[in-house]
Amino acid sequence: MKLYTSFSIVPLFLCVLLFQEVVSDLKADRQALLDFASATPHGRRLNWSMKASICTSWVGVTCSADGTRVVQLRLPGVGFSGPIPENTIGRLDALTTLSLRSNLLSGSLPSDVLSLPSLQNIYLQRNNFSGDIPSTLSPEFNFIDLSFNSFTGNIPVKVQNLTHLTGLNLENNSLTGSIPDLNLPNLKQLNLSNNLLNGSIPPSLKRFPSSSFGGNSLLCGPPLNRCHSIAPSPSPSPSPSPSPLPSPSPSPLPSPSPTNSNSKPPPRSPGQLPLSPKAPENQKAKSKLSSGSIIAIAAGSTAAIIFGFILVMALCCMKGFYTKKGATTGKNLNAERTAPKEDFSSGTQDAEKNKLIFFDGCSHNFDLEDLLRASAEVLGKGSYGTTYKAILEEGVTVVVKRLKEVVVGKREFEQQMQTIGTLSHHPNVVALRAYYYSKDEKLLVHDFVARGSLSALMHGNRESRMALDWNTRLKIAVGAARGVAHIHSVPGARLTHGNIKSSNVLLTQDLNGCISDFGLTPLMGFTTIPPRSAGYRAPEVIETRKSTQKSDVYSLGVLLLELLTGKAPVQSAAQDEVVDLPKWVQSVVREEWTAEVFDAELINYHQSVEDEMVQLLQVAMACVGKVPEMRPKMDEVVRMIEEIRQPDFDNRPSSEDNKSRSPSSSAV
Repeated sequence: MKLYTSFSIVPLFLCVLLFQEVVSDLKADRQALLDFASATPHGRRLNWSMKASICTSWVGVTCSADGTRVVQLRLPGVGFSGPIPENTIGRLDALTTLSLRSNLLSGSLPSDVLSLPSLQNIYLQRNNFSGDIPSTLSPEFNFIDLSFNSFTGNIPVKVQNLTHLTGLNLENNSLTGSIPDLNLPNLKQLNLSNNLLNGSIPPSLKRFPSSSFGGNSLLCGPPLNRCHSIAPSPSPSPSPSPSPLPSPSPSPLPSPSPTNSNSKPPPRSPGQLPLSPKAPENQKAKSKLSSGSIIAIAAGSTAAIIFGFILVMALCCMKGFYTKKGATTGKNLNAERTAPKEDFSSGTQDAEKNKLIFFDGCSHNFDLEDLLRASAEVLGKGSYGTTYKAILEEGVTVVVKRLKEVVVGKREFEQQMQTIGTLSHHPNVVALRAYYYSKDEKLLVHDFVARGSLSALMHGNRESRMALDWNTRLKIAVGAARGVAHIHSVPGARLTHGNIKSSNVLLTQDLNGCISDFGLTPLMGFTTIPPRSAGYRAPEVIETRKSTQKSDVYSLGVLLLELLTGKAPVQSAAQDEVVDLPKWVQSVVREEWTAEVFDAELINYHQSVEDEMVQLLQVAMACVGKVPEMRPKMDEVVRMIEEIRQPDFDNRPSSEDNKSRSPSSSAV
């Protein structure tokens, strides 16, 4: 009996020891971060509280999936200054990603940071670091960015042993010596431009463009100029006669940086040295001038000086006259000229200019400068502004909407953003992650949704169009309805979407419909609506220019008709006549040609579900009723659509399963 008891205690004892070890590791990480923050001055306040959970509440900190270690530290643009203290960040031995870019950090980089055994990505660009780059490098490195600093010395030879490295960015430093033979199979990005490197470029790197090596005047070899056996002279010998300066080769300008006071222009090549202002020929010519010419020149110079003095005195008198009179126009003009203009890429020198307001639950950590520097593509231009897909340097993809014609002030804008932010936790609503407000710029940051918009899938070009079966269309319909119902459910706010259309219904990877661009109508003037989108507007909105929850129901009804018919919300009935979709459907149904309403693709391939299509058509027609009070509420619309579903709904093949046997999307 005693033996059994002792054996049962052993596993429990081991579990207790393991738990204590895990807790101690996380406590050690917490203490290392606190030591770093307390020893490094910073402009922006960190909410690193001992009472809060380090894994869920500390800004910039990400823990492992099991919550036992700190694996990512991202604090860009916080305003850190001075050196990184040794034995602080270097104690985070489970760290995989470190981002302290766009700060004011200086001094040498501690070797214990780059040698962290698990470190894969480091982003320290746009600081004031100096000294040599430590040669103790983690073998797990995937991306290294130390650009726009003041590092000196050679590129560490050990870089050529980093077999996992995909990107190396060391531009705009003062590195010297030759380039190591970086014969790395995974290296995709390389930038060593604007340093003091010399010698020939290794053959393994000739696949990279010349911009990767520009600004190093003593470098040669492909992709730059051929190397010569005799080294070029450091400066050109004086020529008998002046010749025009060669224009420097064009190179991309670095994006604005808060620390660009530390940045330096590319080293000047010998051919760009300024010429001497006096050549020997000029001196000989001067000696040949006659005494009469000299007297004439002197008299002319004296007259010019006297005239300039008189002109300056006259201007000063005029300025005093207008100052005494208090010329209003002059004051206003001067105020316009001297008023400071906002610089949205000024970085951390003014934290408020560069401050994105994030909502709770957002795991991203970036700033406005990151968005401005990000690789971006235009997704669309709508009535409220332009939408961009932005890929940040750390691989994070977000959607940025640049609003236009905002008519409210900062206080009203921020209040509406806070209301919108409370709606983010719903599977059928595209979450608003952050916003930015200034006099000249209003930005919204959303999650990126994988499959794009419903409009692109139904009406886009051949590459973006997709044949949607009935199962998928019904799933999109119920998802969109649930999203709008969630927006309408905010207690006391009477919040409306105000701009429901197929381009604002985004589709997830599994083709669930999500509502985006909601709650913006109160912020905007009544903008001109593109003809394609005008068909979603309820009749009363066109007259009163005010959206309500009932007008949202109308717009959703048009969206349902769009899913059923495959047609755009505005139809051309005759040469000069335009008929919106609800009127066209009503005219067809009135003649009892109901089957003619539905998309031919649905009729040909889904005859067994025609009854369900008729039921959804009835829901849509109830939504687009002319009298707002007769339209159902959104929660009722959701209930009616959900009742259409049959027991085997989830077992039917989706559009993804039917791709091989679906008709061409050109039939839509």
